[in-house]
Amino acid sequence: MMYALKSSIGMVTAAMLVSPLALAQPDSPMQTQAGDAKVDVLAEGLVHPWGMAFLPDGRLLVTEREGRLRILDSDNSLSDPVEGVPEVFNQGQGGLLDVALDPDFPRNSLVYLSFAEPGDGGASTALGRGRWEDDRIQDFEVIFRQQPKVSGGNHFGGRIVFTPQGTLFLTMGERFKFEPAQDLSNHLGTIAHLNLDGSIPEDNPFVGREDAEGAIWSYGHRNIESAAMHPETGQLWIAEMGPRGGDELNLPEAGRNYGWPVVSWGEHYNGNDIADPPTRPEYADAAVHWTPVISPSGMAFYTGEAFPAWQGSVLIGGLTAQGIVRVDGNAEAEVERIPLGTRIRDVEQGPEGNVYVLTDQQNGKVMRLSPVE
Repeated sequence: MMYALKSSIGMVTAAMLVSPLALAQPDSPMQTQAGDAKVDVLAEGLVHPWGMAFLPDGRLLVTEREGRLRILDSDNSLSDPVEGVPEVFNQGQGGLLDVALDPDFPRNSLVYLSFAEPGDGGASTALGRGRWEDDRIQDFEVIFRQQPKVSGGNHFGGRIVFTPQGTLFLTMGERFKFEPAQDLSNHLGTIAHLNLDGSIPEDNPFVGREDAEGAIWSYGHRNIESAAMHPETGQLWIAEMGPRGGDELNLPEAGRNYGWPVVSWGEHYNGNDIADPPTRPEYADAAVHWTPVISPSGMAFYTGEAFPAWQGSVLIGGLTAQGIVRVDGNAEAEVERIPLGTRIRDVEQGPEGNVYVLTDQQNGKVMRLSPVE
């Protein structure tokens, strides 16, 4: 596997439904730069789990792409599907996607869900919220819809990230339609910046332009399934999937164009170059890019005490990488691969500082990385 830096020359080689008593243990501890770690399978039997969020009581909400929301209890049992979840477009990469708790959840009990929504013309990414009450979602309402709805089942994006300013970001793929990612009159291939009720902040970069959608924060993206807020700088970080090569780590800035499909560090699936050179001054270049791909999905900044050597760095789930890709907190380099031997869809830090991942499988799992005592 390889990764490349914007400032480097060339490429740089980089080094579940079960009973509580049936937790899988590795044959031996896994060596990491933060010391030996063990991997426990907490649950399995989840069908392509996609997103997760911890409730204040320590239980874990997990989405399944087919359209179910489940609760992983403290005894590692999985609940029946939670009631109140919206109908989803369950085709291809579409379905129920991310789940996130409102920053003021202890007071307002609001849960946010992103999902592929069916409708006239096909499907698009949507964002909604409802109240968490008696382990179900009440009064769910859609607060934002990607426009337009189009045919096909690829590239929905769907990650939800809250900001310190009381707003949120929603990532949206270009639905495998390519050119619309350069057209500000639609939401394909963009990141939306929204108030928590789905309305558009007045200081968004394209507000007031008749030829642009006011919700857009940045554009020229392909498919973003990794996103997180830097805990110290308040800067949004994303990792997006390239085509054949050219996965990117970006720090999206308001109003910037990230170039897809005009420029890319990757190539088309038929082997043809997308651009030569792979970047231009008018497009924001990637902070880090990967060829071969890692297929990034899920992202979390590590701030816990369980793995001190990881503090301040970002952990990115890798579908093709089949593990966790760790990047330094300055977005300068990949610094470690943590192999898990399976497609990783999401990564979260638990309240106790351990690391939790979802595996992207028909028999998907919730796994926990913790230090060997």
